[in-house]
Amino acid sequence: MLLFSTLLDINDTLTKDAFIQLVIKWNQGSPHAENIIPGIVWNGERNIRYGTDGLWLDIEEYRNENIIAIRYEKTEDDGVVWDTDYVVNFNEMKMSVRLDRSYLEDALTIDSSFSTPAFIALLIDGKYLKDDGRLPIDRYPVFINESNVSLLSDVINGTTRYQLPIVYISKTFDEDYPVDIREISKRLKGVAHVLVQENAQSGSSIRQMTDSKNEYNGAIGIYFSNQTVGHEKFLKHWYNGSEAIMAEKVTRRIIQYSNSHKMDMLYTWLGVNNALLRDRYSSKKEELAASVNALRAAQYAAKLQENKADAEVEQMRRQMERSNAVAQESQDLVESVDDEIKSMRNTINDLTRQNEALDQEVQGLRRKLDGMSAVPILYLGSEDELFHGEIKEFILEALANQLEGTEAQTRRSDVLGDIIRSNGDVTGLPEEKKKIVKDTLFGYTGMTKPVRTQLKDLGFEITEEGKHYKLVYYGDGRYWITLDKTPSDSVHGGRNAALQIIKDML
Repeated sequence: MLLFSTLLDINDTLTKDAFIQLVIKWNQGSPHAENIIPGIVWNGERNIRYGTDGLWLDIEEYRNENIIAIRYEKTEDDGVVWDTDYVVNFNEMKMSVRLDRSYLEDALTIDSSFSTPAFIALLIDGKYLKDDGRLPIDRYPVFINESNVSLLSDVINGTTRYQLPIVYISKTFDEDYPVDIREISKRLKGVAHVLVQENAQSGSSIRQMTDSKNEYNGAIGIYFSNQTVGHEKFLKHWYNGSEAIMAEKVTRRIIQYSNSHKMDMLYTWLGVNNALLRDRYSSKKEELAASVNALRAAQYAAKLQENKADAEVEQMRRQMERSNAVAQESQDLVESVDDEIKSMRNTINDLTRQNEALDQEVQGLRRKLDGMSAVPILYLGSEDELFHGEIKEFILEALANQLEGTEAQTRRSDVLGDIIRSNGDVTGLPEEKKKIVKDTLFGYTGMTKPVRTQLKDLGFEITEEGKHYKLVYYGDGRYWITLDKTPSDSVHGGRNAALQIIKDML
C-alpha cells in the first residue's frame, strides 16, 4: 500500500557515489536502533545487498538508462513489510522517493503525526535539490510581507504556477496562526511550499494585489499546479483542539495529491529490476544463439573434413578434437544459460504474481474509493468528526428510527431503506457508548483507575479543577461536564452525570 510518493529535481552536485553514501548515512544515522543495518562497509560497489532477510538494503545500477535504485526493507514481528525506495535517473536528474507498507485496512488513513521521510531533510541540508521556480525546496516556511507580496499574489491570481502545491496560511485578526507553522512546514517538506502571512498589517496589500481573493483571519488555502484540481480553502475554527485537526486535514490533502501522480515505471524499484531482468534475459539469448551458431559451424567443418582424402586423416582427427572441444564448451554454455534463463523466468513469474496481487489490491481500493466518491445526497458542513464514522452513525441511526415509524411499502419507507442499505447498517456504536457510560458512572464514588481508563477510551480528556474533575469530549471545548472528586451522593451524582453525557454528546 503506497503511503508516500514524490518526484524531485536534483542538481549536478548529487553524484552517484554521493547518492549511495547519503542513503547509507540515512540508515546508519536513524534514531531507531532497530532500523539500523549493522556492518555496512561500502567500497564503491553498485550491485550489492546488505543485511538479513528481515532487514536489508539493496543497491542496483541500471547502466543502460543511467539509473541507480535503492530499496530499504524491514519486516515487523507481526509480518507487516515496510519498503522505502530511492530511485535517481541521472540522465533526467530526477529522484523519486516512495514509502510502501503491506496492505492493511488502516493504511487508508494517514497517521496524524505523519511527516515526509527524513531523507528529504538530508537532501535539503546537502543542497542537492533544485529550486522550484522562485521558491526553494525547504522545510521552513516563507514569510510574506510588504516586500514580497508578489510571491503570493502571483499564485492566487494564477499568473505563476509551481511544480509543488502552495499552502498559504493567513494570520487571525488577533495576530495568531491557525496551526503550528514550523511543524506543518517540516511535515510537508519535499511535497509543498508553505507561505505564511508575517503580520496582519500586510492584509490590505494582499487584498489589493489579489482582488480580495486571498484567505484571511486564520484561513488556509492550498493552490495546486494542476488546473483541474485548482484551489481548496480551510476555514479557521475556534474550539479547543481545532489546530491539530486543521493541520491534519491540510497534511492529508497534500499527501493524497502527491501520491495521486502517476510515476514512470523506471522511477520505481520493481520497474528498474524488471528492466534489468529483461536486458539480462535478452543478453543471454544472444549468447545462446551465438553458441548454437558456433556449434553448427564446427559440425559443418567436421563434415567437410570427413570427405577429404586419406592423406588428411591426421589433420581431420585434430580438427575433430578441436570441434569436439568447441561442441562440449558450447553444450556447457547452453546448459548454463538454460539454467539461468529458467531462474530468470521463475523470478519474472514471482514478480508477475506480485504485480497481479498489487493490481487486485488497487482494484479493491478503487472500488472502495469509487464508493467514497459517489455523488452524496447530503453535503457535510464545517462540523468535524470527533471520531471516525461519528456523523454517518448519527445520520443512519436517525434514518433507522424514522423507518421504524413509517408504514411499509410506501415511497418514504423504500427511500429510507435504500439509503440505509447503500451506506451500511447502523453499527450501534452510540448505543454501545451509552451502555459503557452508564456502567462506568452509575454508582460513581471517585476517579478510580478503571473509571479514568473507561472515560479516556470513550474520548474524554480529564483535568483537575479545584474540587472537581473536568471532562472534555475529544478535546472539543463545546462539550464538557464536571464530576466531584469526593461525591456526596454516589447514587444520583454519577447517574445524573451519565444521563447528561448521553444527552449532550451521544
